[in-house]
Amino acid sequence: MRPLGFNVSRSVLGLWRYVPRLLHVLRTEGPIILSRKISRRLRVTSFAVPDRPKLIRLGRNFAPGVFPEQDTPDVSIVVPVHNLLSFTRHCLTALERYLGRYTFEVVVVDDCSDDATPTELPRWAQLRLITNTENLGFVRSCNRGADAAKGEYLVFLNNDTQVQSGWLDALIETFEQEPDAGLVGSRLIYPDGRQQEAGGIVFADGSTWNYGHLDDPFKPQYSYLREPDYLSGASLAIRRHLFKELGGFDELFAPGYYEDADLAFRVREAGYRVYYQPLSRVVHFEGVSAGIDEMASTGMKRFQVINRRKFLERWRPLLLSHGIRGEDLERQKERHIRRRALVVDVYMLTPDKESGSLRMTNLFGILQELGFKITFAAANLEAPEPYVSNLQKRGIECLYRPYVKSLGKHLKQQGGIYDLVILSRADAAAKVMPAARRYCANAKIVFDTVDLHFLRERRLAELSGNPATRGVADRRKRQELALIAEADSTLVVSEVERRILEVEVPDADVHLVSNIHRVFGSATPFRARRDIMFIGAFAHPPNLDAVLWLAREILPLIQAELSDLFCHIIGADPPPQIRALADERLKIWGYVPDVKPFFDSCRLSVAPLRYGAGIKGKMNQSLAYGLPVVATSQAAEGMFLVDGESVLLADDPRTFADSVIRLYRDEQIWNQLSQKGTEVIARHFSFTAAKRAIELLIGDRSS
Repeated sequence: MRPLGFNVSRSVLGLWRYVPRLLHVLRTEGPIILSRKISRRLRVTSFAVPDRPKLIRLGRNFAPGVFPEQDTPDVSIVVPVHNLLSFTRHCLTALERYLGRYTFEVVVVDDCSDDATPTELPRWAQLRLITNTENLGFVRSCNRGADAAKGEYLVFLNNDTQVQSGWLDALIETFEQEPDAGLVGSRLIYPDGRQQEAGGIVFADGSTWNYGHLDDPFKPQYSYLREPDYLSGASLAIRRHLFKELGGFDELFAPGYYEDADLAFRVREAGYRVYYQPLSRVVHFEGVSAGIDEMASTGMKRFQVINRRKFLERWRPLLLSHGIRGEDLERQKERHIRRRALVVDVYMLTPDKESGSLRMTNLFGILQELGFKITFAAANLEAPEPYVSNLQKRGIECLYRPYVKSLGKHLKQQGGIYDLVILSRADAAAKVMPAARRYCANAKIVFDTVDLHFLRERRLAELSGNPATRGVADRRKRQELALIAEADSTLVVSEVERRILEVEVPDADVHLVSNIHRVFGSATPFRARRDIMFIGAFAHPPNLDAVLWLAREILPLIQAELSDLFCHIIGADPPPQIRALADERLKIWGYVPDVKPFFDSCRLSVAPLRYGAGIKGKMNQSLAYGLPVVATSQAAEGMFLVDGESVLLADDPRTFADSVIRLYRDEQIWNQLSQKGTEVIARHFSFTAAKRAIELLIGDRSS
């Protein structure tokens, strides 16, 4: 983004407090990443315009390109054209240069162009060209192109567009991620980077509005998957079989205008959903082909008024529930939403790095299934990629700087819209609770402990014998118990913690919502596996202690018996003392984007935690993949595991090492633990179990 008119000296001076962090970024990620982070920090201005999109520039020596030959393409891109050869060239060149997951063909329907289009288009290799013998107009030309298409998906694309990186992948992946998707449309932007449309709104009188018109497209309210009233036909995707079943664009709206809105309404009528996909970005030179004056008495634009009357007549009963033009656009942009939830956590969720984030991400899916629109914010209002985009593509609105200055101000302005507020982890809850209580008068406010921090700190104090650590535990306990008393309800992840709170805060409304996992089971038999693994992020102090204890006191005993055994340590941000442990048989991997190969190839997982609280995601994950675990009693607390049946428990180095050696060699006990472990996950840590608990929390069903 290009900041305009901000106070440079003030912004630069504000960076001094971040010097230690910036030096760390320089050492670990290099100068390019550092410069990007500084640029983001400098964007503290009240007004900014987005970066210009990448546009194709064609020189005088332009030569038509070559499209890949596709017998069975995934996608057919239908481009209707009438004159405007220069725009068509740029549109096709952007498509020809596009690289993505999905194969595609390009079907151009030339609707009786009288410029150089008829002689130019045949020069494009592998372009499927259909030439109309009479002028059919936009609607009939699109339908004719669709009839000739071979792809599983149809994408209708105006010739006055230029697609941007990732546009097609984002469109088609939406159908894979949302099985009920019937129609998916792109975010349209102007060549200067301003937003043209983020989905369309239809008002009660049949008039329409391009939501977000001329605004900054990076604002949170425009940047997540959403169900609008309709989507512009300038870039629109639909399954070919559904388009055919619906009879294509209705020729009642020929030659054009309102055919896209009518299609969206018919798609919903057929039981599907219509989605705006902001990650699919397309530059649209609006008005090039049809003009922009809807009151014109000649030309294509006049059909906007004519077809509005037809559309209103057809859909009048449904439109009676729509609002008045210009009234409360934020609610009208997603009028199907009936319940709204705000979730605040300490940091941006990183489900590939720590179990608390994975639990919350899975919890989002349950809340959405129960009809909630979710707005998420990290307490520090940071939004690192790819994590923010991963949430947005799931339909979760994310709040972030510089558009949201503080959560307190946001709640003062918007707190009344929320029906449910979940404040996750004590530090985030303490920061936001006062504003939530003051401004969210209609909401149930829930404190999600993730684990009882004071319990973990108290156990660390007992292990270390350090009086200062005991003082930290006492302060944390006062903080958490105060938050529990102030919240309407509290979530814990284990039955052990619920029993503790029954004593500490007997009047509190406490619900058990544990870790949430899908059960995969073992993909590899015992004899095809080797080695052992530990998994856990090192930002969590108990994991640091566990790996040091494992490497110094347990692993030498194991490797004395199993000389060819390797131990793999997986977890984000390993500190220097952990990296220093590495040798030829102890591998420190750090962050691993895809841990499934380790779960499928290692023979067992170890969880040698000596203190902590809550449910251990490292164990849930291993058991969900059918990978047996050797753990301490502390690590297995509250997990419904039985020693010798679904887990092996050991609390001293010698017993722990012997348990690993036994399980590593004994195929029979390995198979038993693999089966019983997955059964425990399915029974107690499934989506079904979590959904029942959330329904009780929000009062959707009786106990």
